Amino acid sequence: MKTISPKIWTTSDLPAAHEHAKAHNEPVFVPAQLFTDDRGWSMMNQMQGVMGPQGQINFSVQYPGVVKAWHRHALQTDFWICLQGHIKVGVYRETDNVAWLMVIGEKRPGVMVIPPPLWHGAATCGDTPAGLLYYVTHAYNAAKPDEDRRAHDSVAGFPWHVRHG
Repeated sequence: MKTISPKIWTTSDLPAAHEHAKAHNEPVFVPAQLFTDDRGWSMMNQMQGVMGPQGQINFSVQYPGVVKAWHRHALQTDFWICLQGHIKVGVYRETDNVAWLMVIGEKRPGVMVIPPPLWHGAATCGDTPAGLLYYVTHAYNAAKPDEDRRAHDSVAGFPWHVRHG
């Protein structure tokens, strides 16, 4: 791996993040505002302005110590929100051998926008499962999945495991 980019572009405008991610072929992070009161907390309107009729919303739970990587799409953009626990998001652009990483979750709420054809994946951080809510711009097609896969260790030097120190 050539480099891990020290910065992921951040904006508060999700439609602008989607356009920037596609135009620059890189991930974008959109911080979320938490709304709290004596009943609990919520994040609202997270996919406003990017949802289309051919997309779908999914939720998955990833157990501690699990790395789900790498995969990419030719058509779909992924919008990831880690609602429970924390995940280390890895994104890799093969054309110039650049990678990004960011931990997102309860203590860093927001949406990670991952455009095609970037390779991406996630590793659970900590001792609790991580719950990932995600919107994809193209619904899953079992007859012709929009997905390529490669091994989690196929990007040399990418630090999937927790770093200490």
